[in-house]
Amino acid sequence: MSKKMKIALALGGIALFGTLLTACGSSGENNAAPGGSAPASGPAASVSAPPSAAAASVRKITDYIGHEAEIPVSPERVIFVGETFSDLLALDVKAVGTSLSMASETVYEDRMDGIEDIGFPINLEKVISLAPDLIIIADTDEKVYEQLGKVAPTIVFDTFAPLEERLPLLGDILGKKEQAAAWLEEYDKQEERMWKQLEAAGLQPGETASVFTYYPGERLFVMARTGLSQVLYVPEGLKPTARIQQVLDAGSGFEQISPELLPEYAGDRIFILNPASELQDAIQSTADLLQSRIWQDLPAVKAGHVYRLDIKQSGSDALSRQWLTEQLPKLMAE
Repeated sequence: MSKKMKIALALGGIALFGTLLTACGSSGENNAAPGGSAPASGPAASVSAPPSAAAASVRKITDYIGHEAEIPVSPERVIFVGETFSDLLALDVKAVGTSLSMASETVYEDRMDGIEDIGFPINLEKVISLAPDLIIIADTDEKVYEQLGKVAPTIVFDTFAPLEERLPLLGDILGKKEQAAAWLEEYDKQEERMWKQLEAAGLQPGETASVFTYYPGERLFVMARTGLSQVLYVPEGLKPTARIQQVLDAGSGFEQISPELLPEYAGDRIFILNPASELQDAIQSTADLLQSRIWQDLPAVKAGHVYRLDIKQSGSDALSRQWLTEQLPKLMAE
């Protein structure tokens, strides 16, 4: 299991972050986000349709880090391991297996019945017993990829990709292109309604926002390309601060910062992601930060523009995004 995957899953299982490895204390690298487990950069996956898609049972695909695999045209027994698992639920795809720990405390936790737990780290024997015909993972560890690739065609999927890019590609891979298009069309309407509500409630054009969360070991992260940030940083929405824009320009999902740098990253609106319930030291670090002088002196704090969300409910997966369009207007109206 790669160090990148451990940090990513520990900080988020959903989205940004669901915390699976409470004992994982290793520091992460800057291209594996607390809200995701795949690197932030890399070419998009490509799918090549066979000459006769109706007659063929498989087709070739090159995933976003360059692996080529032959996958079923209509996969029926899918294993998906990544913090954007609910993308499958949005497409009405019932996976046969996943790492169920990643779904705990999420907005879609109650929709996981009947899906087998393959553990975390992944239990290879359990994977074999489920006889998958396609495995989709966010982990970029080549050893993990090679092991799983011996069981079934395996794809490394960029879960950091924007929803509007990620869902159509996933729909193509899973034979659900029409469902993906229809879901995104409805989501766009919901998102548009949300921003109109927020504008009516006083949100001004050009306002900036920051998203922060703590990870065990007193490590403070600012989110850029993962989770809630994907919801906020859209053309009609809130803007990243200049320092966060630098993180985005570097292609990173997040950046670890010291509390002393908060004034440089803090926007007009600040979102604090509450750590997963099992991460007591991260919870304490958050409490300590909120009592600190440097925090209380931030303009957003003085203006009362600070909002708290549970990290496992603030991801960039499809169902969390949908839930957030309803919750953000309520949260920001308080």
